[in-house]
Amino acid sequence: MTAILRYWRDVISTALAPTIWGSTYLVTTQFLPPNRPFTAALLRALPAGLLLLLWTRRLPLRSEWGRLLILAALNIGFFQALLFVAAYRLPGGLAAVLGAIQPLLVMLLAWGADGRAPARATLAAAAAGVVGMAVLLLSPQTRFEPIGMVAALLGAVCMASGVWLTRRWKMTLPVLSLTGWQLLLGGLMLAPLAMVFDVPLPPLSVKQWSAYAYLCLAGALLAYALWFRGVSRLPTVAVASLGLLSPLTAVVLGWLCLSQRMTGTSLLGLLMVLASVFVVQWTSVRTR
Repeated sequence: MTAILRYWRDVISTALAPTIWGSTYLVTTQFLPPNRPFTAALLRALPAGLLLLLWTRRLPLRSEWGRLLILAALNIGFFQALLFVAAYRLPGGLAAVLGAIQPLLVMLLAWGADGRAPARATLAAAAAGVVGMAVLLLSPQTRFEPIGMVAALLGAVCMASGVWLTRRWKMTLPVLSLTGWQLLLGGLMLAPLAMVFDVPLPPLSVKQWSAYAYLCLAGALLAYALWFRGVSRLPTVAVASLGLLSPLTAVVLGWLCLSQRMTGTSLLGLLMVLASVFVVQWTSVRTR
């Protein structure tokens, strides 16, 4: 019983990460200077990585640098860049639906590379999460833009691969050091994109400085530390499934704070996604 309670405690703490990420859309659209996506990603990742490394003061083993660079690219650098390309080219609903395939991708990776076939109930629940996200967010007016769709799909592949490899490689770094190095290296990968594609920042107001600080301290430092802690303790498919809480939180915040409409169909989709997340967690703990 103690092990089960510990498992659900880890689930709840890990779920805080995508819940915090779900507030990014609201903070970005309401408080940040417009049309600077890579700058926002850079200022979220790089300072958080520096703070964590100043706190932990741990270097990776020489043999781990290659793997660390790959993880930083998949989890932070490539993923953030592709995420913003998709966000600017696709409606948020379509981008979220395409991102919802991450649990299915993690299952395919574990099945193909590790020989671990997913339980039927877990597979069905993950597929139901994609359907629920489509019911929640898609509409007849949804615009299917090819470059944005490719970026969203590649972003899902990056995040799923990053979660799977982080758990599979089992780096010797403590969680906070591993998080700090990935944020730092991923932020350095984002820096050239911000310099080339974004216009310079104007003088910032107190509100804008506060928004960037929130994205850095809560959206990166705290959220990624909780996320990678969960990756080290939970089954990979369970962690990937929790990522569905991010667009779910964005929808709820849009309804509460921006007076965005939520219909009965939207509520049905929301309940389907929540049920999918719960069933994946439940079947994962039963499998363990």
